[in-house]
Order: sequence, then C-alpha cells, then structure tokens
Amino acid sequence: MHKGSGTRTCDGVSFTVERGKTLAVVGESGCGKSVTAMSIMGLVQDANGFIEGGEIIFENQNIASLSKDKMQTIRGNRISMIFQEPMTALNPVYTIGQQIAEVFRNHRGMNRRQAMAEALRMLKLVHIPDPEKRLHEFPFQMSGGMRQRVMIAMALACEPGLLIADEPTTALDVTIQAQILRLMKELQREKHTAIIFITHDLGIVAEMADHVVVMYAGKAVEYGNVFDIFERPKHPYTKGLLNSIPSRTLTKAHRLNTIDGTVPSLRNLPVGCRFNTRCPLAEGRCFEVHPPLETYESGHKVACYHADKV
Repeated sequence: MHKGSGTRTCDGVSFTVERGKTLAVVGESGCGKSVTAMSIMGLVQDANGFIEGGEIIFENQNIASLSKDKMQTIRGNRISMIFQEPMTALNPVYTIGQQIAEVFRNHRGMNRRQAMAEALRMLKLVHIPDPEKRLHEFPFQMSGGMRQRVMIAMALACEPGLLIADEPTTALDVTIQAQILRLMKELQREKHTAIIFITHDLGIVAEMADHVVVMYAGKAVEYGNVFDIFERPKHPYTKGLLNSIPSRTLTKAHRLNTIDGTVPSLRNLPVGCRFNTRCPLAEGRCFEVHPPLETYESGHKVACYHADKV
C-alpha cells in the first residue's frame, strides 16, 4: 500500500486468520497496523493512498480487485471494523438507535420499524442496560465503555465473517477494558467470527489471540501461534517487545528493558533489514537485503537471518 506522496506504508504483509479464531497484529505506533486494516476494508483510497499489488482473499475472492460499489456491499456487512475512539466514530447528531438501524437498512433492506427493532436487539446482545432508553440517546449521553459497546453492536449487526478491531480498548480504563474483551470473546464463540485484533498491548494479545503477526516499519517480521511468539520468539524485535513488558518482580534496583534507538521514518528507511539500526545481532547481509518472511518451523515464520541466535 502506498501513500499519495510515494511512501510505501505497508510492504509484503502476509497472514491468515481462520473463522472463529483471533489474529493479533502488534507493533509500535506507525508500523502499519491500522493501514493494514484500512487496506482490508478498502478505505486506503479515502486516505490518499492506493494498493499497488498483492491480494486480499476473503470468502474465496480477491477483494483488493473489487470496484468501490462491490466493496460497499461487503464493508459493514461481511467485514466490519471497530475503531479506536468511539466518540469520533459515532455521529453526534444522530441517536444510537438511528446509527445502528442504518446498518440494517443499508445491507438488509429493512424499513425503519424493522431496523429499529433489530437495533434494540443488538443493544441487548452487547449487554447495554436499559436498552429501550439508550436506543433514543445520543453518543454524548453515554460513557466511553457504553459507546464502545454500541460500536461492537454496529459491527456485528450483519453477523460479519471478519471483524477488525483497531485498538478498541485503548481509551478505556482497565475495568471497562476487561468487560469489552470478555464481550468480544463471548460474541465470537456465539457467531464463530474471525477477528483481527490490532493492539500494542501484549497483555491483551496473551488473553485474546490464537495467532500473532508482529509488524515493524511496514513489514511483517514474525508470525506464529501465540505460544510460540511469547515463549519462543525468533525475531530480535519481538524479543525486545516481550522483554519491555513490566514484571511484577521488577524492583527499584532494576531498570525496565527498552529497545535502543528509534523507529526509522518510512521516507528514509535503512538499506537491508529495517531493524538493523536497533538490532544487537545485525551484521553483513543485514545491511544489504531485507530478509524474507520464511518458515522457521511449522506454523512459525520469521524475517531474520539470525533467528537461531535469538
């Protein structure tokens, strides 16, 4: 995917997510997580970008090649997205009921009465108290946790095959965060929905994910099941992320581990591996050609020439 200025924002990102499973996409801010999600949704054109090549296979068709009109029938219907900040994602001048009902009217052809009845059902499904009253309220009248539940209700309204959650709990306190995560897992079990969960919180990854893809500077650098990623990371960047998680046993005498250096600008990437300026193992060909994402062992892929040393 390119931005209009010519910057390649995501390059060679490849992963699979199965129905009923959760794939976590992790990495630092600016690594391309959200752009990957926007590409799947067919929204990068609206962000002054375009998809240069590759495929996005969903339900046996390459949706990257679909027209805007055909993609419109899939977006919000078979593929839905929960955005990071519900206050900006919801329209402040329409009631909650009107906004959820719009999904049913657009994708199911329902009349207003039918759509509002379905909107009420969805509010009950996501455990919003007093749903009959909330149906006629505006977003500003609800708490952050309530608004995020509304976003989940809208996203699941048409029972999508794929749900993309872009840091849906970042703006919430830990208690509400736990409730939202529990709700998503509950609804996933009921609807057998595939979830792509975008986050930088590795604690959430451990709780939610079946598989993980780690991104760095627009590249996927490691992919595997959640156990392999946490217990046997094979990329220095993945290991650095895991080592930087605060431990309960950390004392004042010990400093929290950090990854040296800063993320390179996508306009001025280093030659070779994009992590080479921060990697303690970088040598020789690391500064010449970026390593491909290759299978290290069954189901575990890594883009590193020194995976055996990690």
